[in-house]
Amino acid sequence: MSNTDIEIVVDDPTAPEADSPAVTSTGVVDVVVSLLLLAVAVTLGWDNWRSGASWDSTGPQPGYFPFYLSVILGGASLYGLAVAFLSRREAAEVFVTRAQLRRVMAVFVPTFLFCLATQYLGLYVASFLLIAGFMRMVGKIALWKSLLTAFIFTAAMFVTFDIAFDVIMPKGPLEAALGH
Repeated sequence: MSNTDIEIVVDDPTAPEADSPAVTSTGVVDVVVSLLLLAVAVTLGWDNWRSGASWDSTGPQPGYFPFYLSVILGGASLYGLAVAFLSRREAAEVFVTRAQLRRVMAVFVPTFLFCLATQYLGLYVASFLLIAGFMRMVGKIALWKSLLTAFIFTAAMFVTFDIAFDVIMPKGPLEAALGH
């Protein structure tokens, strides 16, 4: 046996279980995304038609190009709907299982909360909480390592952006209390 025939298999102990029940199929996701894009296209098309989607004596009106882009988006959405309804085999395929969705939500929910927290706590405090939380909850890293890493990273961000380059970042009550 040559070295090129050797296959290394590494099991991921955190991988989602293979027998996890399906949450939704590919066909359902295709239809929902196509309908959402069609709704965006109709909304943008109507708004751009209202603001002017034709030519006048000086050239195109403000909504001319965006209107036709929304027409293209609407056509692509209708094509996506037709393909989704006509392809029965792909429609039955599993899009995401419960275990896979749980893993995605373990990243999406904290990231969404980070965006909300940034509005009220500022970028640096929210970043500290996000990094420490991810390291502790997702990475299962020791609490002291998580807190130390989050503090060092947040301090480095503060020094880099606020002090060295004087970039305006979202601030919260902690920065206000410290005079920044």
